[in-house]
Amino acid sequence: MGGKCPHRKVKKRRLSHKTARRDKFQVKGDDAVYDSLKKVESEVNPLPLDEDLPGMGQFYCIHCDRYFANVTVRDDHFRTKKHKKRLKIMAGPSPHRQLDADLAAGMGMPDNGPKLMSM
Repeated sequence: MGGKCPHRKVKKRRLSHKTARRDKFQVKGDDAVYDSLKKVESEVNPLPLDEDLPGMGQFYCIHCDRYFANVTVRDDHFRTKKHKKRLKIMAGPSPHRQLDADLAAGMGMPDNGPKLMSM
């Protein structure tokens, strides 16, 4: 005999709490981080205090766009493989932009050749 078990009332597939937590902290895209890095190189300002951010917004990794609770956690992050990969990405040429994607898909500025003279 087939069918569901009559005493089973729990759903098999539950919501993953990891994905909900991961989506809670949205990070900027590579191109936005790259632009902010170029701005920061020219100016050095202290970070403003913000009660809503971890560590009052004082411990920030600009390459990864993440805030940390204290200095030790941030310094541990600086030694991780993810941070080092991110440094390499940001040190290279500028990341692809939406215009590059449009041009590759054939949706950007087309080259239709020279305009013909009409008589």
